[in-house]
Amino acid sequence: MIERYTLPEMGRIFSDAHKYELWCQVETLVMEAHAAAGTIPADAVEPVRQAPPPTPEQVAEIEAVTQHDVIAFLTAWADNTTPREAAKWVHFGMTSSDLLDTALAKQLVEATDVLLAKADELVAVLRDHALEHRGTLRVGRTHGIHAEPDVWGHRVADFAFAMARSRDRLRRAREAVGVMAISGPVGTYSNIDPAVEDYVAEKLGLRPADVSTQVVLRDGIAEWVSTLAVIATVCEAIALEIRHGQRTEVRELWEPFGKGQKGSSAMPHKKNPILSERICGLARIVRAQIVPVMEGIPLWHERDISHSSTERIALPDAAIATDYLLHLTTRLMRGLVVDAERMRQNLESTNGLIYSSTVVSELIETGMSREDVYALVQAAAMRTWETGVAFRQTLREQAAEHGVELDEARLDEVCRPERFVSRLDRVFDRLKNLS
Repeated sequence: MIERYTLPEMGRIFSDAHKYELWCQVETLVMEAHAAAGTIPADAVEPVRQAPPPTPEQVAEIEAVTQHDVIAFLTAWADNTTPREAAKWVHFGMTSSDLLDTALAKQLVEATDVLLAKADELVAVLRDHALEHRGTLRVGRTHGIHAEPDVWGHRVADFAFAMARSRDRLRRAREAVGVMAISGPVGTYSNIDPAVEDYVAEKLGLRPADVSTQVVLRDGIAEWVSTLAVIATVCEAIALEIRHGQRTEVRELWEPFGKGQKGSSAMPHKKNPILSERICGLARIVRAQIVPVMEGIPLWHERDISHSSTERIALPDAAIATDYLLHLTTRLMRGLVVDAERMRQNLESTNGLIYSSTVVSELIETGMSREDVYALVQAAAMRTWETGVAFRQTLREQAAEHGVELDEARLDEVCRPERFVSRLDRVFDRLKNLS
């Protein structure tokens, strides 16, 4: 992921320097387990533990010759070890995937914990915003067309619960990727005791794979990336709602717009929804990682490395972009400007058409058939669309033509926008308990 969208903490987790730190940690723990079992000399462990991790530059210089990153790492680390003789016990009984998959599991768990903290924050921000606007009337829209009265807090509550569910999926996905294996070539433990695997897993807070061949099967990693894609897409749903709300014709919502900010290089009046558009764009990047990672599940026999090149790109990009999306969506919601007055104006802009469903219900109760009622109300509504005459007036005219008497007082009562949202208390009561 490019630096523009990389936040420092997540960038560090996926840096080459941190990767080599994790590799050193895994190899050292394996040596500790071997030494405790008497498999290798006990005095070999401390010199290796004290050896500084090789720099990415050191490893890259050697890899240019070896064309093998793990061997390049082991050689560079051995060069940092005093006495160098101790380094011969590093990687004892292991194969490359033992190191790679175990360190990757730890790396993905670390990344997940960062994402979970940001998801918790966004859930709280969405919850509080929705509760703040539980009484902010607006028109609900279906197919982009005014439907019935609603409140802005109801729409945001839906996003809050969606993000909470997505966060909970990520908690489960953390377990799916926190799986390691140190089982040797083709995974039969032929050169390494299973007790070594158990020791390393416990120290790293991971779980040994139920079965591994030489690699850990990628279904867990595919689940993790898919979960990130859902999170990113929920962020996109929030951003898309705000983009629509900021359109000039709507003008109900405004992104935060700071002092000195510019909206257009040509038109000084512009306040564009750039944060929301950025969120919608980057969500595509996260979703794009699902298929290539999913295709890392089927490999040739016990192992090939067709998944490796894909994961070097897809996993950091998915995590870094999701991290940034959560950060940006939280910033967007914290600074969101809600124009309640404009929402009310838009609510009333169709001259009462948004009450057509209530009128249908009321007229059915007079004894008319649903078909006749629908035809009457639709005819009045179409006349309002065409002429701009208030719906109550066209409804009176249409009813008179059909010999139907309207109960004006009753219509006054049921055509209040507050009536339409009076049963939403149950939603906001649930929302109060969301954490």
